Amino acid sequence: MDGWGRLTNARDTVLGITPNLIFLQELWRGDASSDSANDDFIYLCEHLRLEGHYEALAQCKRVTGGTGGKSWSSPLGMIFGDRGLFYLGGRPLSKRRRRLLEQSNGVESGTWGTALLTTLRVKELRTIDLPARRRDKVRRVLIVARLNDGTHSFYAVAVHGPHLSHGSLLQYRQIARELDTLSHELPILVGGDFNCWRPLLRVVLPKWRTLVRARTWPAHRPHSQIDHLLSRGPWHGSNARTVRGTSDHRALVVDLTLN
Repeated sequence: MDGWGRLTNARDTVLGITPNLIFLQELWRGDASSDSANDDFIYLCEHLRLEGHYEALAQCKRVTGGTGGKSWSSPLGMIFGDRGLFYLGGRPLSKRRRRLLEQSNGVESGTWGTALLTTLRVKELRTIDLPARRRDKVRRVLIVARLNDGTHSFYAVAVHGPHLSHGSLLQYRQIARELDTLSHELPILVGGDFNCWRPLLRVVLPKWRTLVRARTWPAHRPHSQIDHLLSRGPWHGSNARTVRGTSDHRALVVDLTLN
Protein backbone atom coordinates (compact mmCIF):
# COMPACT_ATOMS: atom_id res chain seq x y z
CA MET A 1 0.00 0.00 0.00
CA ASP A 2 1.06 3.61 -0.45
CA GLY A 3 0.89 6.28 2.24
CA TRP A 4 -2.81 6.84 1.59
CA GLY A 5 -3.71 3.14 1.90
CA ARG A 6 -4.02 2.47 -1.85
CA LEU A 7 -2.82 -0.73 -3.49
CA THR A 8 0.48 -0.50 -5.42
CA ASN A 9 2.36 -2.86 -7.74
CA ALA A 10 5.56 -2.84 -5.64
CA ARG A 11 5.54 -6.65 -5.35
CA ASP A 12 5.23 -7.02 -9.13
CA THR A 13 8.32 -4.82 -9.48
CA VAL A 14 10.28 -7.30 -7.36
CA LEU A 15 8.96 -10.22 -9.44
CA GLY A 16 10.16 -8.47 -12.59
CA ILE A 17 13.73 -8.21 -11.26
CA THR A 18 13.87 -11.94 -10.27
CA PRO A 19 16.76 -11.45 -7.80
CA ASN A 20 19.03 -14.11 -6.32
CA LEU A 21 19.44 -12.00 -3.19
CA ILE A 22 17.19 -9.25 -2.00
CA PHE A 23 17.01 -6.94 0.99
CA LEU A 24 13.41 -5.86 1.54
CA GLN A 25 12.04 -3.25 3.90
CA GLU A 26 8.49 -2.46 5.01
CA LEU A 27 6.97 -5.85 4.23
CA TRP A 28 3.44 -6.54 5.42
CA ARG A 29 2.16 -9.76 6.98
CA GLY A 30 -1.56 -9.72 7.72
CA ASP A 31 -2.93 -11.41 10.85
CA ALA A 32 -6.40 -12.30 9.61
CA SER A 33 -5.56 -14.64 6.73
CA SER A 34 -3.00 -17.25 5.67
CA ASP A 35 -3.61 -16.22 2.06
CA SER A 36 -0.27 -15.33 0.43
CA ALA A 37 -1.91 -12.36 -1.30
CA ASN A 38 -2.09 -10.70 2.13
CA ASP A 39 1.42 -11.73 3.15
CA ASP A 40 4.32 -10.12 1.28
CA PHE A 41 6.87 -12.58 2.68
CA ILE A 42 5.01 -15.75 1.67
CA TYR A 43 3.96 -14.26 -1.66
CA LEU A 44 7.52 -13.47 -2.74
CA CYS A 45 8.92 -16.77 -1.42
CA GLU A 46 6.33 -18.74 -3.38
CA HIS A 47 6.61 -16.81 -6.64
CA LEU A 48 10.41 -16.51 -6.73
CA ARG A 49 11.31 -19.75 -4.89
CA LEU A 50 13.17 -17.83 -2.24
CA GLU A 51 14.01 -18.63 1.35
CA GLY A 52 15.29 -16.46 4.15
CA HIS A 53 13.95 -14.60 7.14
CA TYR A 54 11.33 -11.99 7.97
CA GLU A 55 11.62 -9.99 11.18
CA ALA A 56 8.55 -8.16 12.51
CA LEU A 57 9.48 -4.67 13.68
CA ALA A 58 6.08 -3.34 14.68
CA GLN A 59 2.46 -4.34 15.21
CA CYS A 60 0.32 -2.18 12.94
CA LYS A 61 -3.03 -1.49 11.44
CA ARG A 62 -3.10 -0.92 7.68
CA VAL A 63 -5.73 0.88 5.64
CA THR A 64 -6.95 -1.10 2.61
CA GLY A 65 -9.39 1.33 1.02
CA GLY A 66 -7.62 4.64 1.16
CA THR A 67 -8.09 7.60 -1.15
CA GLY A 68 -5.96 10.69 -1.69
CA GLY A 69 -4.03 12.88 -4.06
CA LYS A 70 -1.58 12.06 -6.83
CA SER A 71 1.42 11.97 -4.50
CA TRP A 72 2.60 8.73 -2.88
CA SER A 73 1.57 10.05 0.55
CA SER A 74 0.08 13.06 2.25
CA PRO A 75 2.32 16.16 1.93
CA LEU A 76 2.51 16.29 5.74
CA GLY A 77 2.99 12.54 6.12
CA MET A 78 6.66 12.87 7.12
CA ILE A 79 5.61 15.09 10.04
CA PHE A 80 2.30 13.68 11.25
CA GLY A 81 2.45 10.13 9.83
CA ASP A 82 0.85 8.83 6.67
CA ARG A 83 -2.77 7.73 6.37
CA GLY A 84 -2.09 4.16 5.28
CA LEU A 85 -0.15 2.70 8.22
CA PHE A 86 -0.59 3.14 11.97
CA TYR A 87 2.05 1.81 14.39
CA LEU A 88 0.73 0.21 17.57
CA GLY A 89 2.67 -0.36 20.77
CA GLY A 90 5.33 1.97 22.11
CA ARG A 91 3.94 5.48 22.17
CA PRO A 92 0.10 5.64 21.98
CA LEU A 93 -1.55 7.12 18.92
CA SER A 94 -2.33 10.82 19.15
CA LYS A 95 -5.96 11.94 19.13
CA ARG A 96 -5.52 13.04 15.52
CA ARG A 97 -4.11 9.64 14.49
CA ARG A 98 -6.86 7.76 16.35
CA ARG A 99 -9.49 9.85 14.59
CA LEU A 100 -7.93 9.20 11.18
CA LEU A 101 -7.82 5.46 11.87
CA GLU A 102 -11.46 5.38 13.01
CA GLN A 103 -12.53 7.22 9.84
CA SER A 104 -10.53 4.99 7.48
CA ASN A 105 -12.30 2.82 4.93
CA GLY A 106 -11.15 -0.77 5.50
CA VAL A 107 -8.54 -1.59 8.15
CA GLU A 108 -6.59 -4.79 8.81
CA SER A 109 -4.13 -5.83 11.52
CA GLY A 110 -0.68 -7.28 10.93
CA THR A 111 3.03 -6.76 11.30
CA TRP A 112 5.42 -4.45 9.45
CA GLY A 113 8.99 -5.61 9.09
CA THR A 114 12.12 -6.31 7.10
CA ALA A 115 13.42 -9.38 5.30
CA LEU A 116 16.40 -11.00 3.62
CA LEU A 117 15.45 -13.44 0.84
CA THR A 118 17.62 -15.51 -1.47
CA THR A 119 17.76 -18.40 -3.93
CA LEU A 120 21.19 -19.36 -2.57
CA ARG A 121 21.94 -21.92 0.11
CA VAL A 122 21.49 -20.50 3.61
CA LYS A 123 24.19 -21.93 5.87
CA GLU A 124 23.49 -19.77 8.92
CA LEU A 125 20.94 -17.11 9.81
CA ARG A 126 20.44 -14.92 12.87
CA THR A 127 19.12 -11.52 13.91
CA ILE A 128 20.85 -8.90 16.03
CA ASP A 129 18.72 -6.45 18.00
CA LEU A 130 19.92 -2.86 17.87
CA PRO A 131 19.58 -0.35 20.73
CA ALA A 132 16.25 1.45 20.69
CA ARG A 133 16.26 5.16 19.95
CA ARG A 134 13.85 7.24 22.01
CA ARG A 135 12.13 8.91 19.05
CA ASP A 136 11.90 5.78 16.91
CA LYS A 137 8.50 4.06 16.76
CA VAL A 138 9.70 0.56 15.84
CA ARG A 139 12.34 -2.08 16.62
CA ARG A 140 15.52 -2.13 14.56
CA VAL A 141 17.54 -5.25 13.80
CA LEU A 142 20.23 -6.65 11.54
CA ILE A 143 19.42 -9.86 9.67
CA VAL A 144 22.72 -11.70 9.18
CA ALA A 145 22.95 -14.68 6.83
CA ARG A 146 25.91 -16.79 5.75
CA LEU A 147 25.21 -17.88 2.19
CA ASN A 148 26.84 -20.18 -0.35
CA ASP A 149 26.44 -19.93 -4.13
CA GLY A 150 27.90 -23.38 -4.77
CA THR A 151 31.48 -22.09 -4.92
CA HIS A 152 31.85 -19.23 -2.47
CA SER A 153 30.58 -18.45 1.01
CA PHE A 154 29.83 -14.89 2.10
CA TYR A 155 27.76 -12.87 4.57
CA ALA A 156 24.67 -10.88 3.63
CA VAL A 157 23.29 -8.36 6.12
CA ALA A 158 19.92 -6.62 5.79
CA VAL A 159 19.42 -3.15 7.30
CA HIS A 160 16.50 -0.79 7.78
CA GLY A 161 17.73 2.22 9.68
CA PRO A 162 15.80 5.00 11.41
CA HIS A 163 15.72 8.55 10.10
CA LEU A 164 18.54 10.92 10.98
CA SER A 165 16.17 12.85 13.25
CA HIS A 166 15.58 9.66 15.23
CA GLY A 167 19.21 9.04 16.09
CA SER A 168 20.35 6.83 13.23
CA LEU A 169 23.99 7.95 13.32
CA LEU A 170 24.38 6.60 16.85
CA GLN A 171 22.80 3.36 15.74
CA TYR A 172 25.15 3.04 12.77
CA ARG A 173 28.12 3.20 15.11
CA GLN A 174 26.64 0.13 16.82
CA ILE A 175 26.09 -1.50 13.42
CA ALA A 176 29.75 -0.88 12.54
CA ARG A 177 30.81 -2.68 15.71
CA GLU A 178 28.50 -5.62 14.98
CA LEU A 179 29.75 -5.94 11.40
CA ASP A 180 33.33 -5.91 12.61
CA THR A 181 32.65 -9.07 14.64
CA LEU A 182 31.89 -11.08 11.48
CA SER A 183 34.72 -13.21 10.12
CA HIS A 184 37.11 -11.13 8.03
CA GLU A 185 37.88 -14.22 5.98
CA LEU A 186 34.51 -14.03 4.23
CA PRO A 187 33.22 -11.28 1.90
CA ILE A 188 30.21 -9.29 3.10
CA LEU A 189 27.28 -7.48 1.50
CA VAL A 190 25.24 -5.00 3.56
CA GLY A 191 22.11 -3.62 1.97
CA GLY A 192 18.85 -1.87 2.60
CA ASP A 193 17.15 1.42 3.38
CA PHE A 194 19.63 3.32 5.56
CA ASN A 195 17.62 6.57 5.63
CA CYS A 196 21.03 8.24 5.52
CA TRP A 197 22.90 10.19 2.86
CA ARG A 198 26.10 8.64 1.54
CA PRO A 199 28.51 11.40 2.79
CA LEU A 200 27.27 10.88 6.35
CA LEU A 201 27.27 7.11 5.98
CA ARG A 202 30.93 7.18 4.96
CA VAL A 203 31.74 8.87 8.26
CA VAL A 204 30.13 6.19 10.43
CA LEU A 205 30.93 3.24 8.12
CA PRO A 206 34.29 4.33 6.67
CA LYS A 207 35.65 0.89 5.72
CA TRP A 208 32.86 -0.06 3.36
CA ARG A 209 32.73 0.28 -0.42
CA THR A 210 29.58 1.50 -2.16
CA LEU A 211 28.57 -0.83 -5.00
CA VAL A 212 25.80 1.32 -6.46
CA ARG A 213 25.75 5.12 -6.59
CA ALA A 214 22.33 6.35 -7.63
CA ARG A 215 19.59 8.62 -6.33
CA THR A 216 16.77 6.62 -4.83
CA TRP A 217 14.43 9.04 -3.03
CA PRO A 218 11.79 10.25 -3.65
CA ALA A 219 11.02 7.78 -6.43
CA HIS A 220 9.14 10.18 -8.72
CA ARG A 221 12.02 12.70 -8.81
CA PRO A 222 14.97 11.40 -6.77
CA HIS A 223 17.46 13.90 -5.39
CA SER A 224 19.16 11.76 -2.69
CA GLN A 225 20.61 8.32 -2.19
CA ILE A 226 19.41 6.93 1.13
CA ASP A 227 19.36 3.27 0.05
CA HIS A 228 22.74 1.58 -0.19
CA LEU A 229 24.55 -1.64 -1.01
CA LEU A 230 27.91 -1.79 0.76
CA SER A 231 30.61 -4.43 0.45
CA ARG A 232 33.80 -5.79 1.92
CA GLY A 233 35.88 -8.22 -0.10
CA PRO A 234 36.59 -8.91 -3.79
CA TRP A 235 33.18 -8.09 -5.23
CA HIS A 236 32.82 -6.94 -8.82
CA GLY A 237 29.63 -5.13 -9.79
CA SER A 238 28.19 -4.46 -13.23
CA ASN A 239 24.97 -3.13 -14.74
CA ALA A 240 24.25 -1.10 -11.60
CA ARG A 241 20.92 0.68 -11.88
CA THR A 242 17.74 1.78 -10.17
CA VAL A 243 14.28 0.45 -10.90
CA ARG A 244 11.17 2.53 -10.32
CA GLY A 245 8.07 0.73 -9.21
CA THR A 246 5.32 2.24 -7.08
CA SER A 247 7.24 2.44 -3.83
CA ASP A 248 8.32 5.84 -2.53
CA HIS A 249 11.93 4.66 -3.06
CA ARG A 250 13.60 3.38 -6.20
CA ALA A 251 15.12 -0.08 -5.97
CA LEU A 252 18.89 -0.55 -6.26
CA VAL A 253 19.87 -3.40 -8.57
CA VAL A 254 23.33 -4.70 -9.49
CA ASP A 255 24.84 -7.86 -10.99
CA LEU A 256 27.59 -9.15 -8.70
CA THR A 257 30.41 -11.66 -9.00
CA LEU A 258 33.09 -12.70 -6.52
CA ASN A 259 36.63 -12.64 -7.90
